[in-house]
Amino acid sequence: MNRIFLMLLFCLGSAMGVTADDLPLIPEPKRVVASAGAPLRMPSEVSVAGALPADTLDALRPMATELGMRLSGEADTARATCVILPATAADSIPPSGYRLRVTPQGVRIAAHTVEGWRYGLATLWQLAVCGDVRPVDILDYPGLEWRGVMLDVSRHFVSMDFLRKQVDVLARYKVNRFHLHLTDAAGWRIEIKRYPRLTQFAAWRPNRLWKDWWNKGRLYSEEGSDSAYGGYYTQEELRALVRYAADRGVTIVPEIEMPGHSEEVLTAYPALSCTHEPYKQADFCAGNDSTFAFLEGVLTEVMDIFPSPYIHIGGDEAAKASWPSCPRCQARMAHEGLHDVEELQGYFVRRIGAFLRAHGRHLLGWDEILSDSLPADAAVMVWRDTAWVDDAVAQGKRVVLSPGAFFYLDAYQDAPFTQPEANGGYRPLDQVYNFDAEPMFASCPEMLMGIQGNLWCEWIPTEADVERMLYPRALAVAEQAWTTEPARYTSRTTPRKDYAAFRRRALVQNERLRAAGVQAFDLKTEVGHRPEVSQPVDHLAKGCAVTYNAPFSPYYPAAREATLTDGLRGDWSYSDGRWQGFIAGPRLDVTVDLGSVKDISSVKADFFDAPGAEIFWPSEVRVSVSADGQVFTPLGTAAASADSIERSPIRTWGWTGRAQGRYVRVQAPAGEKKGWIFTDEIVVR
Repeated sequence: MNRIFLMLLFCLGSAMGVTADDLPLIPEPKRVVASAGAPLRMPSEVSVAGALPADTLDALRPMATELGMRLSGEADTARATCVILPATAADSIPPSGYRLRVTPQGVRIAAHTVEGWRYGLATLWQLAVCGDVRPVDILDYPGLEWRGVMLDVSRHFVSMDFLRKQVDVLARYKVNRFHLHLTDAAGWRIEIKRYPRLTQFAAWRPNRLWKDWWNKGRLYSEEGSDSAYGGYYTQEELRALVRYAADRGVTIVPEIEMPGHSEEVLTAYPALSCTHEPYKQADFCAGNDSTFAFLEGVLTEVMDIFPSPYIHIGGDEAAKASWPSCPRCQARMAHEGLHDVEELQGYFVRRIGAFLRAHGRHLLGWDEILSDSLPADAAVMVWRDTAWVDDAVAQGKRVVLSPGAFFYLDAYQDAPFTQPEANGGYRPLDQVYNFDAEPMFASCPEMLMGIQGNLWCEWIPTEADVERMLYPRALAVAEQAWTTEPARYTSRTTPRKDYAAFRRRALVQNERLRAAGVQAFDLKTEVGHRPEVSQPVDHLAKGCAVTYNAPFSPYYPAAREATLTDGLRGDWSYSDGRWQGFIAGPRLDVTVDLGSVKDISSVKADFFDAPGAEIFWPSEVRVSVSADGQVFTPLGTAAASADSIERSPIRTWGWTGRAQGRYVRVQAPAGEKKGWIFTDEIVVR
């Protein structure tokens, strides 16, 4: 189905009177009533009913212009084609909502706020797939206040023009938070006038590709030196971006990592680390008052640039490796009555939170900050697992949901062998769309602040790659955050999710983006899930007991002891709940009890390879059999299949021949790189 045919299909639908479900709108509105009548040509001018304040017109003008419409002043509403007007009680519009009515005579957008009028204009733009707008009556409003997308600009730098382009796209789909991951080991990306070495040195490295930098010493370069790669945004550039985004209803949320992920800072300013040595530390010294003076200086300049009520401080994956032996950290713990380094990190976070609160801002951090008590006004971005929601709610903290298994967009979005290199895993559009936050917040809807998709860019080196990974999955994030309403969960009488319908809408919007120069993934060519996932396999070992001579990891248990003989195969992602992970000792070493002595002609198992996640194929696979479970006869070393799909992360190891036995032992040790071993089923025939 090509782009022209898709557009033609919906143009014909407009003329033929399709149902409301067929309107290609993302996010899906709360209420849509399709009306009879001829389509209306997309208006080129928007007029105002009544005397709206000048600042309201100024706030709406950039969005209208971006969507191809000129905003004029007060006009004769009886004659104007497109009019924005204040909502009345009869419109029944919630705060931040809008009502869009299209008749053959014209368009009327009613709202209480600038925000609502912007959303109405964005919906009008989406309706005009082929230049015409069909008669319709839409009542709509956001389900969640935080509808976000994060972009990591540390691992690979992108231009300011590119950031503005993403603001334009996100605003059209009612995303209202653009979170910038501005600092990390791979590069510091924001000008801080107090500390010039952050941009003279910590913003540059000798390797353009993150993976080369990571594997070749993780060094930094002086600005202007030969082969220096990187960059940073000046404060004036960022202020201009903030204004540009605000004009389109988007808040830019800055993230400054602490106390971990700070190698670049601690190499530029090593006195802020525990050992005072460059290239040695990732964590700020929590016992050094100079650390807090530095961070408060940084945050003061950050707050002067970004008016966002929330400042993201990271807080994730801090190794705290030197804190137990650092005299200053230990002195801090003794003085504050802290018992371990987790409590010391809690002290660190609370101290930064108090500084932000004193300046009228609120702290936001990844869910590791829950390891100790938090500032009263802090919020938590849950990424590791939704189980952390309970901890956040128990502490009275509002949550932005961003679980990696659903909303980390750096994983492959299609079969890995069809895609450029990514950070392992498999996160297709349907997985992003089908996540449901409502049940976990049904009893405390006020605690769910929002939903966000995150794009980490270790494996995403170019701007074209960023757009390919963002879209169309960011559209599913937008729909999630707009349509999620935990307060309505118990009263719903029909299913809230319909992926088939969403995909039809996404196909249209995605093609529209591609036609406009956004280098989105071509959803029309999607290969989709691994075929074996929907084809349970029947074999001699299915349902048989398995003895684990080496344990599976509690972090990747799959179906525990039933996993390797349940007949179910894994998908393109090792974290899909069907692949079982092994990291201890000899890695995979299991014995399958067939129940009685049987003739055996083959033993096969699939293994996963995701180097970015330290998951590798085994060095070899050994198969042996036994009649009594005590004495085993080696059958040989299983060979990898020669017909594996090129670049597939999954490869089959198999033994074939003639043997008899009741017990089948399969051993798959790690290779030179060590790391994890993952398998999903041991198939015995």
